[in-house]
Amino acid sequence: MADLANQFSGVRCAPLRSFLLSRPGFATGLPSAWRALTISPAGGGKIVCAARTGAPVAFTPVQKEREALKKLFEEAYERARTAPMEGVPFTLEDFHTVIEKYDFDSEIGSKVKGTVFMIDANGALVDITAKSSAYLPLREACIHRIKHVSEAGIYPGLTEEFVVVGENAADDSLILSLRSMQYDLAWERCRQLQAEDVVVKGKVVGGNKGGVVAIVEGLRGFVPFSQISSKTTAEELLNKDLPLKFVELDEEQSRLILSNRKAMADSQAQLGIGSVILGTVQSLKPYGAFIDIGGINGLLHVSQISHDRVSDISAVLQPGDTLKVMILSHDREKGRVSLSTKKLEPTPGDMIHNPKLVFEKADEMAQTFRQRIAQAEAMARADMLRFQPESGLSLSSDGILGSLSQDFLADGLNLRDVPPAEDDTLPDLISDDNE
Repeated sequence: MADLANQFSGVRCAPLRSFLLSRPGFATGLPSAWRALTISPAGGGKIVCAARTGAPVAFTPVQKEREALKKLFEEAYERARTAPMEGVPFTLEDFHTVIEKYDFDSEIGSKVKGTVFMIDANGALVDITAKSSAYLPLREACIHRIKHVSEAGIYPGLTEEFVVVGENAADDSLILSLRSMQYDLAWERCRQLQAEDVVVKGKVVGGNKGGVVAIVEGLRGFVPFSQISSKTTAEELLNKDLPLKFVELDEEQSRLILSNRKAMADSQAQLGIGSVILGTVQSLKPYGAFIDIGGINGLLHVSQISHDRVSDISAVLQPGDTLKVMILSHDREKGRVSLSTKKLEPTPGDMIHNPKLVFEKADEMAQTFRQRIAQAEAMARADMLRFQPESGLSLSSDGILGSLSQDFLADGLNLRDVPPAEDDTLPDLISDDNE
């Protein structure tokens, strides 16, 4: 053992030099215990602990920053543990006071202003600056039936006024509605239209044995069959627009009754016999075709289609065809209008063989027809004067029946002397002696 010790005692290691420990990056790769060591020149180059000598430990900038953050965290932790409200500008009581300030009254019917911040397939979330967000269900988003809230113009960022219609018991969030507010506006609009006595358009969406249901200003109004100008079924009117007028409006009872017959009164007043109107074929029946002439269904009887016999109406007319028709008669009480294309044929049978010519010559043929009607009426008035001279009426050159002027009566005109307007024979001369 002594020999072994002597062998190692002759081995000398090169002393650690201070420049190795001071080289950049050298200390950072050493364990913490080694980094606290330094070379003591006074000790003959021996390695000593800096903590023992009292010399400061040298830190890199990264280490200094970490030490500073650690100190901040330790101080924050101590404050949170011992004085959590220190430095807070308001107390917990102040916080609850502010929350209560934005605690909206959830009473049904109250109105709130909010901003939509998210939409989905079932509705929309609305920020009303309350403790929790409110919800707008799809069914409450619009007065009309929609499949998505975007169809009603609802999108994130929209600011609108809503009405509270309920509360979700699960999370105390409010349920909002736009639909109820739109109903209020619709009733108000209908009251204005009723006061102005105007004609409105209503789309038929359903019906029953008593009448049809039509949508007017978003409201469902009822039109009894007795108030429809033409005889038709609910199925035939489905999805069609009807001109309507208001008969009864009761918001409290949610009752709206409309009349198509009343609405057609104004337009029917313009339907003079002999006038030509553009119409559309609505349906075909064995006895004729129903023609839509501006909201009124007129009957074009099979006998009034052409001078030639029509055995199959579908060979001449089809639903959707546009044609010109003449008004033959108009029963305003019953809302019935009789039509004719037969009177518009330049040549008998043109409606079957050349309907385009009938369309082009319709106004010209109607003028000729009206002239014949005027002549016939004049003859009828003349015959009335002839057989009822005591009526005291005179016939103008235009065929207008009116009162005799005092001048004629003063001259002693005898109505029995007035000849028929269309009589080729001259009246017999009557002497003054004859009674």
